[in-house]
Amino acid sequence: MELLANRTAVVTGGAQGIGFEIARTFVEAGARVVIGDLDLDAATAAADKLGGADVAHAVRCNVVHSEQVDELLGAAVDRFGSLDVMVNNAGITRDATMRTMTENDFDLVIDVHLKGTWNGTRKAAAIMREAKRGAIVNISSLSGKVGMVGQTNYSAAKAGIVGLSKAAAKELAHHGVRVNAIAPGLIRSAMTEAMPQKAWDQKMSEIPMGRAGEAGEVANVALFLASDLSSYMTGTVLEVTGGRFM
Repeated sequence: MELLANRTAVVTGGAQGIGFEIARTFVEAGARVVIGDLDLDAATAAADKLGGADVAHAVRCNVVHSEQVDELLGAAVDRFGSLDVMVNNAGITRDATMRTMTENDFDLVIDVHLKGTWNGTRKAAAIMREAKRGAIVNISSLSGKVGMVGQTNYSAAKAGIVGLSKAAAKELAHHGVRVNAIAPGLIRSAMTEAMPQKAWDQKMSEIPMGRAGEAGEVANVALFLASDLSSYMTGTVLEVTGGRFM
């Protein structure tokens, strides 16, 4: 069953990690995918892994700059004929306590996550409302719900994405455009597996299901929100956390 047959999706930060897994899952569900990423070489390699030019295309994009987001979305429409799904996933971390965090590191994380998601949401919405349909999926985080030590910038940005998604959902519902968010918890990746064992054990102790999540488990929820299976859902935040901080 191809849930995204004949649809075009854009995934920012799609060259690796959760973003790539979302792109891969979408292609398996029948979608054509445009990967936007700061690293064009990595994005191109990812597109090749997904099946090449017929189903995937890579575009260099810094989501902080609205004109580059315009170019990214324009590439989707020009190459594949439509924009049906937008996944705002691009992000970075610059962790530090407030005492040691620089103003630049605060601004950078807010810009990439929050302004980048705002750019992607508003630019995609402008195209989708003309078609009277579309699904926007914004990637928040459990950090935006509970706050994490050393992440005043990241937690603030991810909490902001929740508010942004709900406000945008209200604005766009009567245009047939749905906006939802996903809040992942501890997801197994190269970055999380590199953390000190003590920190890993502490996080694991907070998870009722007793394990870290896999990127594919986030991607499956993104597929649900992107498809007609969630046709009567907008303004929601789905937590993929194994029950952590429920």
